[in-house]
Amino acid sequence: MSDRTPLIDKKFASRVDWNLMRTFVDIVRAGGIGAAARQLNRQQPSISAALKRLEDQVGTTLLHRTATGVEMTAAGKAMMSLCEDMLESARMVPHHIAQATKRVEGIVRIQIISGLFSAEFDEAIASFHRRNPAIHIEIRVSPWRQVLDALEQGEVEIGVGYDSSVRGGLMYEPLLVERQQLYCSRSNPYFGYRISRLGELKDQAFVLTGDDEIELITHLRRRYRLGTRVSGLAEDINEARRLIVQGVGIGFLPVLAAESDVAKGRLWPILHADTEPTYDIFMLARAEAARDTATQLFWEEVIRRVRAQRRS
Repeated sequence: MSDRTPLIDKKFASRVDWNLMRTFVDIVRAGGIGAAARQLNRQQPSISAALKRLEDQVGTTLLHRTATGVEMTAAGKAMMSLCEDMLESARMVPHHIAQATKRVEGIVRIQIISGLFSAEFDEAIASFHRRNPAIHIEIRVSPWRQVLDALEQGEVEIGVGYDSSVRGGLMYEPLLVERQQLYCSRSNPYFGYRISRLGELKDQAFVLTGDDEIELITHLRRRYRLGTRVSGLAEDINEARRLIVQGVGIGFLPVLAAESDVAKGRLWPILHADTEPTYDIFMLARAEAARDTATQLFWEEVIRRVRAQRRS
């Protein structure tokens, strides 16, 4: 089917077959019509026909077939975003009913990396508590690998951290893009200067963050032989920042974690801003079936705020 101008149908909601939208999502997530048919245990022609019916109802092409599967058009991407929102709303129905008809109680256990700065996450905690005052919120801080392990072992319900790969048993929701910068204190000869070649810092005394160090930073350090002279070690970003501020050595810190000390003139960013390492921080959880109502309500609160921020 060729691309067409979408139809503006004021009665679309009453006419559309909602099951077609779910099939559309299954095709996209499976990566193709054949793959979706196998996962749903249906015949491929029936999946193709369902897609065509949906495209006829919206009046435009949603997916292009490619050699490797399917590719979403601009309309398809918009449809996918809307469908995911609708599916999430449908999943939340029993939890919201429980919230509306009785006082939800329970515990939400959260494990996060140290030095995390996220306005959306903080606002979600405040809003969630106002709506659910009987739910106890417990936060633990640990290196990012321990966050992942605790989730997989069922010790906590929600995790916030970095991951260099993807663990199949976990769900990942991008929370923020974190930047790191290399900092020194006022007593360091590099204070007030920016450098373009990291190799010139290889003889500088260095503060490491141990297991809390992001793999991207580890690889960067090793490439330029930074940290061959270790003068300090802290497994917590805030304590590493303390050592750097006190002149124990230079070291990498998340930009937001160091922002206040930079403003007060206690830390100096050595790298040019366009060379700062960046990486994704995720909110993580086990599959929906493993979540109780308290956990699911908290997950939704954070997701709602993060997605609203992305769209603004």
